[in-house]
Amino acid sequence: MNFLFAWRYFKAKKSTNAINIIARVSVAAIIIGTASLILVLSVFNGFEDLVKSLYSSFYTDLKISPAGGKTISLTERQLEQLRKFPNIRSFSLIAEDKALLQNGQPLTIVNLKGVDSNYIHVSGINDKIVSGNFSIGTPELPSIVLGAGVENALQVQTDRDIVPLSVYIFKKGGVVSVADPQSSLSAENIRTAGTFMIQQDFDNYYAFTNLGFMKEMLGLAPDEYSAAEISLVNPQDADLTRRDLQRFLGDNSFKVETRYEQNKSLYGVIRTEKWVIYGILTMILLVAAFNIVGALTMLVLEKQKDIHVLKALGASDGFVQRIFLSEGVLLAAIGGITGILLALLVGWLQLRFKLIPLQGGSFLIDYYPVKFVATDFLLVAGTIFAVAFAASWIPSRKAAMEPIELKS
Repeated sequence: MNFLFAWRYFKAKKSTNAINIIARVSVAAIIIGTASLILVLSVFNGFEDLVKSLYSSFYTDLKISPAGGKTISLTERQLEQLRKFPNIRSFSLIAEDKALLQNGQPLTIVNLKGVDSNYIHVSGINDKIVSGNFSIGTPELPSIVLGAGVENALQVQTDRDIVPLSVYIFKKGGVVSVADPQSSLSAENIRTAGTFMIQQDFDNYYAFTNLGFMKEMLGLAPDEYSAAEISLVNPQDADLTRRDLQRFLGDNSFKVETRYEQNKSLYGVIRTEKWVIYGILTMILLVAAFNIVGALTMLVLEKQKDIHVLKALGASDGFVQRIFLSEGVLLAAIGGITGILLALLVGWLQLRFKLIPLQGGSFLIDYYPVKFVATDFLLVAGTIFAVAFAASWIPSRKAAMEPIELKS
């Protein structure tokens, strides 16, 4: 019943035109605020998905690494049990350390990552090769795959393999001799096989080679590794598998991390930025709330006689208050639904026709990505309702407190 009154008050012509104008302005402000919130959150979702897809090419579903120090020990028995572990599809053993790469005069320091043949099955690196191929060779005849930035720094063309690179790595536990610094280094020549391109964080600092070769250069024992990287049958169960795997490995020398935990700072920044933007854009809805307060206050003055008649007929203060609360919620609902439809239309047009391009031309895509998520719509709808309810409370309470005066 109270919504019926609210709807009739919304449609009825007011004696003062300013009430209509303020009501329309408040609806327009809610439309703009709602559409802005949904579109900005959806753009953040699009960028988050893009970043996750880039990082998923490099970071695996789970990673076993040392809780302290630089290496872990995995016996053949443990490796066999890992192969039979529930939800583990495949895993790759890793030996990684800083290395100096030299091509004549040009040289650069990289994170040299020794991997086994399973690595292409646990990561998406094979899909990011832009020249040559992902070939790591053998321990006796190793090959190296460089990031695009490393390739540029060394001034080589990896797919041509004209001159081998020189690799220098500090031996495990080696003591640097001032008299003969090279005695603490392992040095070998290595052939180039290909170049990968993911994004600058990886392209400028990483290179891949053969696991056996890398272990020999570092002087690691047969069961000693830097890490083990794992792909899962069901990645959505990563947290559960991580806990089971941590219990299986037992002691505190192992650390098992999900993809999120490996990039906690990155995902934390993305989520923080999203919530900050949400808070800023909610201010638009708060501005709309002031308009709702003004519109309802003037409507209460306009409908004083109606309020007196309703109370004389037996309407309670709560019923009168609910009428004007419903009026505020109605204004918000009209603006919110229209804003959601507008955001869906603009988002579809952006995906279909790429209306708003990214400036600079140096990014992986040339337009703002958009991804609609149901929880964003629920969040925005809840925010609109809360703001409208709070804005309507004072005017509706004032209407409820009106004394009965049938004679002026």
